[in-house]
Order: sequence, then C-alpha cells, then structure tokens
Amino acid sequence: MIKAIFFDLDDTLLWDQKSVKEAFAATCKFAEDRCGANPVQLEETVREAARNLYSSYETYAFSQLIGINPFEGLWGDFFDDYDEFKKMKEIVPGYRKQAWTRGLKVLGVDDPELGSELAERFPNERRNLPYVYEETFRTLDLLKENYQLLLLTNGSPDLQKTKLDLSPELVPYFDQIVISGDFGKGKPDPAIFQYALSLMNLENNEVIMVGDNLMTDILGANRAGIKSVWVNRGQKERNEVIPAYEIQHLEELFSLLEELKAEG
Repeated sequence: MIKAIFFDLDDTLLWDQKSVKEAFAATCKFAEDRCGANPVQLEETVREAARNLYSSYETYAFSQLIGINPFEGLWGDFFDDYDEFKKMKEIVPGYRKQAWTRGLKVLGVDDPELGSELAERFPNERRNLPYVYEETFRTLDLLKENYQLLLLTNGSPDLQKTKLDLSPELVPYFDQIVISGDFGKGKPDPAIFQYALSLMNLENNEVIMVGDNLMTDILGANRAGIKSVWVNRGQKERNEVIPAYEIQHLEELFSLLEELKAEG
C-alpha cells in the first residue's frame, strides 16, 4: 500500500527550465541593446561556453555527484559549509564572467566589461523569474490529504533553498525535504533514496518516486526498489531506463494511485 510520495523539484514541480530560458532571453536582449549581438545566438554561445568551462574545473566530479548543472552555476551563490562547495563559491565569479565574455567573443564582440555586466545581470533575472507548473499546487493540495510527501532534490542546499524561498508556498506541503548536497550523494545513488525512506520510517514498497529525469529520479528509484513515475511533459523519447509508470501531467497521479490501491 502506498503511504508516501517522493517528488523531485526542478522541472517536476518547479518549471526551472522556463526560468533559466527567460533569464537568458532577458539578459541577451539587454546585450543586444548594448552591442547588437543576436540574442538567440548569444544564448547558444554562452550555454556552450558555460558547459565547456564547467566541465574543466576540479569541482566537476563533485558537481556531477551532487547533481548541479552548469546553468545553476551561472546564478547560484553556493553559501554552503562543505569544502567542495567553498571551492565552487570561489570559482563561480570567474566562471560567470568567462562564460558570458566567451559567448560574446564567438559572435565577434570582444568586451570583457560587458561580459562582467551580463554575468551579474543573469542571476538577478533568474531570481525574478520563478515558475511553478500550474497543476503543482492543485495536485499537492489533494495528495496531502491522503499521503505523506517528501521532496527529494539534487543540488546545493543554498541554491535549492533559494529556489524554495522564491516559491515559499511549496514548502509546507512536505513532511521532509532532502537535498543531495546535505546528504553527500545525489540521485541516482540508491543511498539517498534509502535515507529518505528512513526519515519517513517506510519500506520501499510503500512509496512512489515522481520525477522528470530518467537518469536521476527514475534510475535511482529503480535501483532502490521504489516504483518510479516518469513525468514526461515534452513527449521525450525513453532511453535504456524504464520507469514503472509514465505520465504527461501531474494530475494523472490520481488515477494511477487509484490503480495501485486497487492492486492492493
């Protein structure tokens, strides 16, 4: 019998990709007004520069373990206590400036000062643009009546808490919030799922994991023996990771839970 539901945060409840996309659009539009750079092309060149730089740092293996992507590095502060986060905090200012400066340079604009300005502008734009999926609160309202809820998110505690501070209505729904940077390992490591189960005093057959990412949420749940529900809003193709269930919309959870209840 299902007693609890574990939810991923980014792009499951929060529409993080939209927030990042719109922050890029606003920052690149500012750049266009200043130097004439094509905003669509600038977003592409900065994203590529960010990915390349991010993977070159000594902190990359740690960021992969915890689950922090390059675009979070473009706006997160990483005010966390652990040594690796302290290294990331030191790296981030130069990383942001270089990503934007290199992105501009690819388009023929050699202007480090503008690169610095854009590097400071992007985090402000991202903070001003939090998005929650329209069905998120309706779904949580109804689920909270019958199930315990736990939030299981990869990332820096400081950054994930910042996201929750920007959408504070989310927090009260959850009995527990588990952030990979606090635990020391991220999804898909089954250990973080076992830790979440222990917090709730539940067995793996008493919960389901709901998330958008096959390689973290679904793979990790599968490894931990937890029924996985893949939220596939964009009609993405499956890879070798097979979820127990697939939905396109959070509100499809209600009929799925009824089916599981009927199965006993």
